[in-house]
Amino acid sequence: MPESPASPAQPPSQPGSPLDAAAPPPVPALLRGSVLLLAFLVLQLVLFWSLLGSPASSRFLPAPGRRNTTWPNGAVDAGACEAGLVYVYDLPPEFNHDLVDDCESLWPWYSFCPYLTNGGFGKAAATLPVFFNVTRNVSLHSWYNTDQFQLEVIVHRRLLSHRCRTTDPSQATAFYVPFYVGLDVGSHLWGDNSTAADRDRAGLRLLRWLKNQTSFQRSSGWDHFITLGRITWDFRRYGDDGWGTNFVVLRGMANVTRLAIEADTLDPMDVGVPYPTGFHPRAAADVRAWQRHVLSRKRSKLFGFAGAPRSGFRGDFRGVLLEECEDAGSERCRSVDCRGTRCTDNGAAVLELFLDSRFCLQPRGDSFTRRSMFDCMVAGAVPVLFWRRTAYDQYRWYLPPGPRGDKGEWSVFIDRQALRVGSVSVRDVLEGISERRVRRMQERVVEMIPRLVYASSSDGLGGGMEDALDVALGGVLERIRRRRGSIARQGQSHLHRFSASRCP
Repeated sequence: MPESPASPAQPPSQPGSPLDAAAPPPVPALLRGSVLLLAFLVLQLVLFWSLLGSPASSRFLPAPGRRNTTWPNGAVDAGACEAGLVYVYDLPPEFNHDLVDDCESLWPWYSFCPYLTNGGFGKAAATLPVFFNVTRNVSLHSWYNTDQFQLEVIVHRRLLSHRCRTTDPSQATAFYVPFYVGLDVGSHLWGDNSTAADRDRAGLRLLRWLKNQTSFQRSSGWDHFITLGRITWDFRRYGDDGWGTNFVVLRGMANVTRLAIEADTLDPMDVGVPYPTGFHPRAAADVRAWQRHVLSRKRSKLFGFAGAPRSGFRGDFRGVLLEECEDAGSERCRSVDCRGTRCTDNGAAVLELFLDSRFCLQPRGDSFTRRSMFDCMVAGAVPVLFWRRTAYDQYRWYLPPGPRGDKGEWSVFIDRQALRVGSVSVRDVLEGISERRVRRMQERVVEMIPRLVYASSSDGLGGGMEDALDVALGGVLERIRRRRGSIARQGQSHLHRFSASRCP
């Protein structure tokens, strides 16, 4: 059995050292011991920092507060949280942290680990040379190579540090459930041996855990909310066969508000929120600098399109738009081929395209929505839409329900059937819009940018400027306030009827 380091056994003598040699004086021995101790401490410190910096480490999030206080992130001014406080559940790690730790296995085609760095923002543009000539020095520090499916991680990170977060559930108005259901189901969608049971397992376990929580039992979930980092159809499987998981249609989710990058417009509990783009400003000043930059750009193309044809889709509309771009000529239109992971790996290529285009074509993606529309608007280009469900019917908390809102025109809508049969052309429609009108539309789009992006600061953008999370959280709290008011009125009405029935 090996002897322990504390064993008193006599160590073997070293070559050239007689056994009867005098023992070393105590001072050098003490010095050597101190040096060894210092080296050990330095090594521990290096290991600690390497763990902190590891992309796959669960330390990418702030540690959940466990102090017995209403203000884990510091007291705020009276009225700052007048709409209510938010409680963030500290879920078992299998529902979030463990998924991040297993980032190499979340996607069959490439590693998710780089996209989970910086709290879900991905690699900073300042470390990626492809961004240097696109953003220059204007806002380089605000840009990241962000994956479109990181909403769950981004929102969780922000709410843990939010000024209106409470660790006392009795003080909370809203309850956030930080289950990374999109990351979980995404890891099972394309597996050769994946089954419906695999896709449903984590959601069922989460609901069993949630139903044991006093706060959930008290309200049946109507004051709870969750984020869905994939389109809602990935969570709406009915029956045992079919695509995705059945998480959203389970009974326990019936009253929970769901913030999704694409919502089911027929389900009132689904709320569409912006896809994460690569722009994550720290403060309102960063946004204003970017707004000035995109409005001052000289754009050489009338319109642009980022995407790829879907040859497997019958009547693929993207192919129609690529033909429109080709017919308009290279002096008026440019496209970026996004086949495979080209645009995922290089977000700078899409940003550069939209910065150089006055309009951007936004057909439906694999579903009705696509992140590209938000990339387009953040770059200050005017979106051209062909389906109402791509934007107008989808993001009611963020975008006007038509081409023209209360504050002006912000988009162009073209009848896709007329385009398909050749009754109209994209070039003719867009060239028919006056320079003055185009400028007003661009100004309106740029004005909307703050509400479409997720700030990198835990305090949001500040300066009275709301970002996408501020809008979402405000909407959730208002929805809960109305629900409580409705319950109170129903209770009073019931009490009134009961009293009346007892009157002689």
